[in-house]
Amino acid sequence: MSNRLKYGVYVIELSRKVWSENTAFREANPQYNGVLECLYVGMSSKSPQERFKQHKTGYRTKKGHKIASKIVERYGLYLRPSLFEDIPRMNQQEALKMEKELALQLRRKRYAVWFN
Repeated sequence: MSNRLKYGVYVIELSRKVWSENTAFREANPQYNGVLECLYVGMSSKSPQERFKQHKTGYRTKKGHKIASKIVERYGLYLRPSLFEDIPRMNQQEALKMEKELALQLRRKRYAVWFN
């Protein structure tokens, strides 16, 4: 695989507890009606499975920088491949843009979504 096209987006389903316990999550999702799931959208050069594991274990880099999302660490349940598996790998800039586009697209469908 080309080094240029090594980034992908992924979606993780979150426990609904995130809605009741996390004010910032609620405020970011005024469109949410409680019917669909709460989600996290991210992008990484890692596989979705490896990145999910990093989030759940509170992964830190060798320099001690935490790169795990606190929301996923606490509320992440499992990957939702049906929401991202058709999106091809891309370069980092494209993946950053796609992360936001996918998150906003899912919000328009009335999911509650967190992304960076």
